[in-house]
Amino acid sequence: MEVLKLDHIGIAVKDLEEALPFWRDVMGLKVEGIETVEEQKVKVAFLPVGDTEVELLESTDEDGPIARFIAKNGPGVQHLAFRVDDIEEGIAYMKEKGMRMIDSEPRYGAGGASIAFVHPKSSSGVLVELSQREDPTEENNG
Repeated sequence: MEVLKLDHIGIAVKDLEEALPFWRDVMGLKVEGIETVEEQKVKVAFLPVGDTEVELLESTDEDGPIARFIAKNGPGVQHLAFRVDDIEEGIAYMKEKGMRMIDSEPRYGAGGASIAFVHPKSSSGVLVELSQREDPTEENNG
């Protein structure tokens, strides 16, 4: 597994519409898109910053993972996502290293990514996401 870059920082918010003015109007970030991922019970706003993104995450269900995170910790940084070259290899590598995985197989993530989470008990209290995205330049050059 090769870590290619910091893909995004996931920030749990109670309400996207209330959170967006700070990120958009004060910080000057542009909203690239908003997507609802039903499987994860979350609505996501994408705000690119250079070669990475801020992802604002609003729960769509009072029992969703983001709602539970906010109930326990309040709004704030929820996870760090690292882009990897091969998600399945990444999961196997983490298991070989003795890491506890939340996902033993890749699942669908926002933006069409394949994702898997490392349990925070294995990573010093930080929820770490492995993310593999298709490179759009490969499609054009293939």
